[in-house]
Amino acid sequence: MVHTYNIKGMTCRSCEAKVKSALVMVENVNAVEVSTTDNSATITMDKHIPLSVFQKALDAKYKISAQSHNENLEQTKSWFATYKPILLIFLYISAVTLLIQIIGQEFNFSEWMRHFMAAFFLVFSFFKMLDLKGFSESYVMYDIVAKRFPKWAKIYAFVELALGIAFVINFNPFITTIVTLVVMSASIIGVLQTVLNKQKIQCACLGAVFNLPMSTVTIIEDGLMIAMSVAMLIMM
Repeated sequence: MVHTYNIKGMTCRSCEAKVKSALVMVENVNAVEVSTTDNSATITMDKHIPLSVFQKALDAKYKISAQSHNENLEQTKSWFATYKPILLIFLYISAVTLLIQIIGQEFNFSEWMRHFMAAFFLVFSFFKMLDLKGFSESYVMYDIVAKRFPKWAKIYAFVELALGIAFVINFNPFITTIVTLVVMSASIIGVLQTVLNKQKIQCACLGAVFNLPMSTVTIIEDGLMIAMSVAMLIMM
């Protein structure tokens, strides 16, 4: 990806060198060409980088702005590209579980939630199992339980698998739902701490297969399971 930016504040070759050295050090930047003639910087990057990141890297005397691209549109496209795997998973799970209800005689909300949670845990545990070691190394960095008991990081993947199977066979709904509520509530605490502290940690929700950053998407993922657990307990 290549974008050209306007740079205000450059007055000489020394400024050009300072701007170039600062921008090239930004993560995911591959190359930078700076020109004092037209006060511009052409940046080659692996993925779209917000203007605020570039501005932070530069000295306060230099101001950077987009020249020809729409910054808001690029950020939106970048967000969807980053979270495409998890968004597709939720779309597939939602579509399949809704189809099960559509072909039935009437929509059963409780049954739909059970099927959704079953698919959720089975799919997410599958990705964790693909690289259990990689998942545990990421998970132990932010989960409050895994930090104290590192073995929990590996056990957690099997707990998700067990919960998925339990929801599929409708094993003791009350106990299964309570365990889900406790496990996901404990999990979301570490996620919240990481996001609120603005720490850059890889999310382990899909194991080590996809490089997903910890964000509000992870909070929504865990929060959804908690909300469904509570709803199912109320309906019981």
